[in-house]
This record gives sequence, C-alpha cells and structure tokens, in this order.
Amino acid sequence: SNLSANCWSHLHPVNMFNNYNVKFHHSKALTSPYPGSHIERSQVPEDKVAWLTEWKDYNPVEYTAKSVLAGPSWADPQINDEGFSPKFNERDGEVERKSLNGLYVVENGRPRNPVGRTGITGRGLLGRWGPNHAADPVVTRWKRDGSGNKVAHPVTGKNILQFVAIKRRDCGEWAIPGGMVDPGEKITATLKREFEEEALNSLQKSPEEKAKLEKQLHKLFGQEHFVVYRGYVDDPRNTDNAWMETEAVNYHDETGETMDNLPLEAGDDAGVVKWVDISEKLELYASHSYFIKLVTEKWGAHWSEDPGSECHE
Repeated sequence: SNLSANCWSHLHPVNMFNNYNVKFHHSKALTSPYPGSHIERSQVPEDKVAWLTEWKDYNPVEYTAKSVLAGPSWADPQINDEGFSPKFNERDGEVERKSLNGLYVVENGRPRNPVGRTGITGRGLLGRWGPNHAADPVVTRWKRDGSGNKVAHPVTGKNILQFVAIKRRDCGEWAIPGGMVDPGEKITATLKREFEEEALNSLQKSPEEKAKLEKQLHKLFGQEHFVVYRGYVDDPRNTDNAWMETEAVNYHDETGETMDNLPLEAGDDAGVVKWVDISEKLELYASHSYFIKLVTEKWGAHWSEDPGSECHE
C-alpha cells in the first residue's frame, strides 16, 4: 500500500538519524547504574541532552572500567598516554575511527558523542574512544507448521517471521547475536563469525565440525542480503566520549532448508539461543527491536495487532 511505501522511505535507516529527535536515541544511554558497576550517571534532563543546548553546570561522572584500563588488545590507551595520538574521524591504521553518521566533534582531544550528553565521560566498558563498531546478523525464516506451510497470525493474517535470538550472558536480555568488528576485519566477516560463535558455538567445535558448518553457512551468508541499519546505537554502555555503532544485516532463509539443518547451540557471550517469533511484544537489548521491526516491514510479515502501529515516529 501507499502508506507502507511512505513509511518505508520515512523510516529508512539511512535517513533515520536525522528524522528522529534525540529522545529516540538516548534512553538506554542515560540509565543508571552504568552496566557492570555501581556508578550513577549525572542526571541529564531530556531538554539538556543536545550539545547545542548550553549547560554551564553540566558535571558528568568520569568512568572507565578496570577491564578497559588493563590494556587488552581491543582497547585504546588513555587519551593522555605518551605515544597515543589517535586519528579521529578517519581510518587509523587497522582501527576504524570514522563514524557511520558522519563527522563528530573532538573537544580537548576527546571525541564527543554525536547524539548528546549521557551523564558520564571516559569510556565505561567500551574499548575505543569515539565509535566502537559492531555488526548484527539478523537471520530469519518463516514460521511453519508440521506440514511445512507458513503460519499466519490469526488477527492480522500476515505470515509470522522468526529470527535467531540469543540471551546475553552479561545482562540477561534477548538480542541479535552480534559483536565487535576486529581491527582490519571486513563487516561481512564479522557478521558470519559472530553468528557462528554465539549461535552455533563454533569456538568449541572440532575442525571437521567447523568445516561442515562453514559449508552450510556459506550458502546463507553468500546470498543476497538486506542492510537493515547502519549507524549510532542507543546502548547502555555509551558515554560522552565512546559510543556503539552497528551495521545490522538481514540474511533471510526463504525456504528454511539452510537453517533447518544447522544445530543452534549457545556459545561465547550467549547463554541461550533459539528461534523466536517476531512481534512488537518482543523486548530486546539496545535498539534491536527497532532493527527487527524494519525487517518485518521489508518482508511484509506480522508485527503488530494494532493497525496504527505500522508507521509512527
């Protein structure tokens, strides 16, 4: 229908960053305590989130987790460490410091969160100053009955889509099985690797089992895919100086044949993994519900029993 076509152009992820007000982005990035700590963020009222709003008394808490300060391979040094001169807003050796949302401001040597204030400075749990790049593979199939027929929702009549979801070990929330892009790694490689590690437990598999999985996955990840979203993520780990960005990509198994033979097994950061029916009732980690909604729109699948919720800001 015309309505959904307009919806799609309005909600299209490429424009989304500019279309939505800041409130859409910063709700999880303002929650306290900060994940994995007892640190309370300084409270940021909704009308003071934007940097353009002057706020002389803004006095955020400084916090970088010990695990980051210990200097693991995935983390930057502290900003004033000798010999550390990051090239912000560009590719810095193997590290991608460009943002998917364009240029960000660097103030007193520190990059500034492009969406606004979060009540906390430093890096929190994030390794990189500035954007921390992740990739989220949304693997989907149609829900089918015992005879192999697609199952439609009784109210909307639309077919029900399922996706592979993991329950995160760190916070117990359901999520898309994604993870961080390694330095120098292509996004396509990250998407496949993270899915293997978290949803198929590939790190615990023998070389023979791994080779078999690789062969099956090649078919799924080698086909045409749909980039659901590229950009900033409203993540509870975000700070004023470090934030999450992701590329969410949908790999759809239309017939179900590829995924039917893949044994889902939770691994790495996942506690549980399973196929989940998609609907607006799902409560997912960070911005994941929004990504899933865009996928249902792409495939014309069931999302909501309320006809008015198909298109809203």
